[in-house]
Amino acid sequence: MNQELEDRLKRVGINPTAMRLLVFEEIINSNKAINFYELEQKFDKVERSTLYRTLKVFEDKHLIHPISDGTGSVKYAVCKKDCNCKPEELHVHFFCTKCEVTYCLNDIPIPKVILKDNYTVETATYLLKGICPSCYKV
Repeated sequence: MNQELEDRLKRVGINPTAMRLLVFEEIINSNKAINFYELEQKFDKVERSTLYRTLKVFEDKHLIHPISDGTGSVKYAVCKKDCNCKPEELHVHFFCTKCEVTYCLNDIPIPKVILKDNYTVETATYLLKGICPSCYKV
């Protein structure tokens, strides 16, 4: 899998350093959106600024996208391959109010909104809150 991750970083113009590969692999392998603090705990010997810069590079190159779910902590999830994070490519997110996990609902696009008066949409966020299937079963 490392070669695949390395190739994906190279494809978007990112030098695949060991740290970048580790962080990207951690985000990819997470089944939920992950915040800075959670990543920091995984890489406790890494300086915060290194981790922050890594996330910023990934975000700028559309490898990951930030999610604001109302918890006060930005979470990150992997973008689909060849995503440019344009509004028409974005998807719905779901925040479970019981376990406080944020999920990407990749198969549900954000509904298109028609605006008047020359508004130009550059990005959009669509967040649903409720109980996830795992918590619903309990």
